[in-house]
Order: sequence, then C-alpha cells, then structure tokens
Amino acid sequence: MKKECLEIALVQTHLIWENPKENRKIITEKIKEIKPSIDIIILPEMFTTGFTMSPKNIDYNAALETLEWMKTISKEKNAAIVGSIVYKEETKNYNRLYFVEPSGKISFYNKKHTFTLAGEDKVYTAGDKKLIVTYKGFKICPLICYDLRFPVWSRNTSNYDVLIYVANWPKKRVLAWDSLLRARAIENMAYCIGVNRVGIDALGFEYPGHSSAYDSLGKLLSFTDKEEVIYTTITKEHINTTRNKLKFLEDKDLFNLV
Repeated sequence: MKKECLEIALVQTHLIWENPKENRKIITEKIKEIKPSIDIIILPEMFTTGFTMSPKNIDYNAALETLEWMKTISKEKNAAIVGSIVYKEETKNYNRLYFVEPSGKISFYNKKHTFTLAGEDKVYTAGDKKLIVTYKGFKICPLICYDLRFPVWSRNTSNYDVLIYVANWPKKRVLAWDSLLRARAIENMAYCIGVNRVGIDALGFEYPGHSSAYDSLGKLLSFTDKEEVIYTTITKEHINTTRNKLKFLEDKDLFNLV
C-alpha cells in the first residue's frame, strides 16, 4: 500500500569551504538528531564544498566518497537523502544532484541553468534532462538553485506532486528566493520545498537560509532563518483535493522545449 503522506527534513546548515570530509562530518551530526519517522532528508546545493567555481580544488574521489556516505545515511535512517555536489566525469565537471533511496537506488540530475553571474557556465557542464523520481507513491521533481528563476523548466507537464530546490542563494537576493518558491508552488499546483544554506563563504557571500515549504496553493508550511533542521509533512489528499477542485493544470498552454 502506498503511503499517503511524506515527512520531510530540511537541513539548513553552514558549509566549510571546499572541504567534503568536514562537511560530511558536520551534516552527519545534524542528521543523527533527525526523528526516525522521516521519509526524505534534503541538504543544500554543493553541500560538501560550498558554491565553489574551482572544481579543480576538489579531489576526484570526494564525490564517490560522498555518494557512499549518502547511501549509508539513507540506509541507516531508512530515508531518501537529496543534495547536490561537485561531480567530475572524465573532462567534465557537473553540479550534480543525487536522490539516494534506502533500497540503494540512485537517481541524479545535472543542473540545467548554470549561474552565469558567477561563471558557473565556464567550469560546469549544464544538464539537459529533467529528473522525475517516484518515491513512496509521490512523484518528485528535484532541481538546483538558479533553476528556480526559469518557470518553463519546472513546468508541471509530468503531473508531479513535489518540487524540490537545493540552493546556495545569497542574502542580497533572498526576496527573489522567497517569492519564486511560492510562485512555483502556485503555478504548478504542487508542493514546493527549498533548502538553502546559512553562513558566509570564503568569497564573502552571506547566505540567510529561508529554507521553506509551500503547499500547492502557496501557503507557507515551514520556514527558518536559523541553522537548524526543520520539518514538513506533505499529503496526497491535499494534492488530489486541490487539483480535483481547481483544474488549473488542465488549462495550461501546450508547447515543447526545442
């Protein structure tokens, strides 16, 4: 029988610059305190390094070690774990999100919209495929940071239930973060969850958190601007009731990306 709700943990944390080992250690301690009923644990973008534009500084094996760590955590907590890391594949670097399940199943998504303002497009290869994960009866679309600004890419043509954004979103543009998360929820009639980091990175950028969750009508369910783990619960009943009553998705414009 499919579970009719998901309990989700949003891990809002500071990050040590370009230090996968230390970041895994910090996050492990935070995850130890997460309640046992959780179904999904969400971490920020580039949670082992911070938003580095120097992938050459990250050892090739760091991604493999982190992936093994994610598999171990997922199995121990009996929860899926989600977050993005620096991933090297032959001559290319990716800002790659992994969705790791307790069964050992691994899905990944390469960030589509690389952040040109920081030169991300110069050092990371953009992805071209959206990922939809079916987990415990829910269809989930995980995306990364700058993707949030592009509604066509997140457009709900797959009848997904949940949008997830992992991010390193700076304080000076946090109004856009708050506004767009709510907008993506409303326009796609889906839950929308964003997990950001906190603290100041090695380049002097400050991150305010504002990790949050919205329901399909844009109602704020969870929010924090502190370094902490917060929780939200999403239900099939809410999605089904809202979409059956308000059939807005049926009126969407039809077009294809080229």
